[in-house]
Amino acid sequence: MTLDQAITLVEKMLMMALTVGGPVLIVTFVVGVVISIFQAATQINEMTLTFIPKIVATILALMVFGPWIFTKLSDYFHELFSSMMKMLQ
Repeated sequence: MTLDQAITLVEKMLMMALTVGGPVLIVTFVVGVVISIFQAATQINEMTLTFIPKIVATILALMVFGPWIFTKLSDYFHELFSSMMKMLQ
């Protein structure tokens, strides 16, 4: 394996991590911001108020984006293992 191939693999890995994790993180972030605005407007400073909606939003986002995430990861690993086999030959 050359240095260029290693850099390409790491670059693809980081992009896949961002692509797969992005939608769930964005949903959780938006829910957190909305709850923070609600807490600031109503002056309710309850720490447990933020956790349950974020957990529910994360679970719902995983249910919605789960098949897409699984497909992307399956394609990535198929490509990764096929490129590894090509490198060994």
